[in-house]
Amino acid sequence: MARDFVFYTVALSRGAEVLIQLLGAVFAGILCSDRCPTYQKYHRGSMQFCWAHFKRNILGVLELAKTTEAERFCRDALALHARLFRLWHRFRAGPEVRYGPLSRAQLIEKSLPLQKKFFALAQGYLDSPDKDVRNLAAALFWHCDKFFTFLEKEGVEPTNNAAERALRAAVQWRKTSFGSRSAQGEIAVARLLTVTRTCRMQNRNPLHYLAQAVRLYRCGLPSPSLLPKTATA
Repeated sequence: MARDFVFYTVALSRGAEVLIQLLGAVFAGILCSDRCPTYQKYHRGSMQFCWAHFKRNILGVLELAKTTEAERFCRDALALHARLFRLWHRFRAGPEVRYGPLSRAQLIEKSLPLQKKFFALAQGYLDSPDKDVRNLAAALFWHCDKFFTFLEKEGVEPTNNAAERALRAAVQWRKTSFGSRSAQGEIAVARLLTVTRTCRMQNRNPLHYLAQAVRLYRCGLPSPSLLPKTATA
């Protein structure tokens, strides 16, 4: 998914071979993910781990916490998360935000102490007797840089919420229709989802686009592009 378009495919797995087919053997961009090992196996470059998924994991551990140590880790992590995102919202909100907006340089400067505290918190719980706490601490400790790419890189979001919202329509379709019965059906669904969601992202009418595509196909002409038009000199 990109800022102006989304591409769907139907696959039997989330294996790295699917990513290679979609993105090529080497991905040059910054990959945002939910920490699924497949993405880390596929991409060795810059990544952004989704904070929404990580926060959800922390809340899940907190809800089932059976020890004071687990509760302390989760509450400390959530407190740091809240402070980090207050800075992010100040950076994103504009001149009307409480306490004043932040520039990119100020955002990075003010976040550095929090990044160090996250790292120290994770380090302190690497040997926790609670398996869930230990796993979260290890993810934060060993991949700390991948949680903070959004602070320095323009256009990178701290979550993959946009992709999750785009997937919701496909998930709802699958639950109500029970999927496709053939490979051709899967291709058709993926293409229709790609057209409808991309058109909505670009404020275009999906039905008008499909009608135009059919007319051009009958005339032996290529379909209209779904890619956004770029300004030309």
